[in-house]
Amino acid sequence: MGFLSRLSDRLSDISPRVWKGVRVLAALLLVVMLLYYPVGMILAHRIDDNPDFLPPASETPEGASHAVAMAAALIDREVDVNGWVANDPFFLPGAALDNMPNYQQGIVASLGRFAFELTDQIGRSRGSSAADRDLQEAAGLLQYSGTKWVFDLSTSVMPTASSEQQYRKAARSLKAYNARVARGEALFDRRGDNLQATLDRVANDLGNLSAQLDQQIRDNGGALIDTHGDDVFYRVKGQIYAYEMILKGLQKDFQAVIRDRNVTYQFDQLIQSLNEAAQLRPLVVMNGAPDAVMTPSHLAAEGFFLLRARTQLREITSILEK
Repeated sequence: MGFLSRLSDRLSDISPRVWKGVRVLAALLLVVMLLYYPVGMILAHRIDDNPDFLPPASETPEGASHAVAMAAALIDREVDVNGWVANDPFFLPGAALDNMPNYQQGIVASLGRFAFELTDQIGRSRGSSAADRDLQEAAGLLQYSGTKWVFDLSTSVMPTASSEQQYRKAARSLKAYNARVARGEALFDRRGDNLQATLDRVANDLGNLSAQLDQQIRDNGGALIDTHGDDVFYRVKGQIYAYEMILKGLQKDFQAVIRDRNVTYQFDQLIQSLNEAAQLRPLVVMNGAPDAVMTPSHLAAEGFFLLRARTQLREITSILEK
């Protein structure tokens, strides 16, 4: 009791001016805490679906691959320009975002699939030569989880490689490979069967994306609130956008094949369909029933353009096969 009595006497000696200052400081701290996440989320959030994005001219010298340069540039943009938010810890505002992280991880998923295709097909001589070391490294690094921060306490108390570190390494490997292609020291095989095989793989992946959309619509379509519908929508949107940009690069890389096989019109239509899917920007993603009057199904709309692009891909590969 003596301690409490002395504490009470001490507090009573504090002047009203000091108490007022303490209250003002507490109020300011409360305001800051209330604004930290909302304002921080607004500043961090960016769905970068610019269809006119191009790699720096210095990274596409004569002889280099436009598609490979695009893949590296997309990694640089999402990691170092827009800022990678999928692995933000709880004390950063980006941790409260969900659309942007799903979109960014969708982009990397498509880039990882393209890197594998480079390693297995375009970057080697008819599959009989050794895989390119830079392409192998890039393909492996792009499979790394997008949610790894510098610490992963589920595995160790020691620091670990973050998602950004691994993706930066992947971009450097792609650039190193492309520089060697430009110098004639590495292979980027611009044969028609390589283009056909790559487009077949993209078509297969679009089929997988269509299945994801279909599953989400079947499981939650028509629900008043679908908390996971926007996650699926933006992850698919990111993958479609990345494929659109990569295929634009391949259109330049294989322009002689595309012109000789007379599929220029079909390729332009394919890019347009991917662009229409990638440019869907609903204010709020809704997963209404496909025949709903008041609540649209943005997932079904995305799936329509996706399947149209897949059909156009199959048409192109059918022509290239003949």
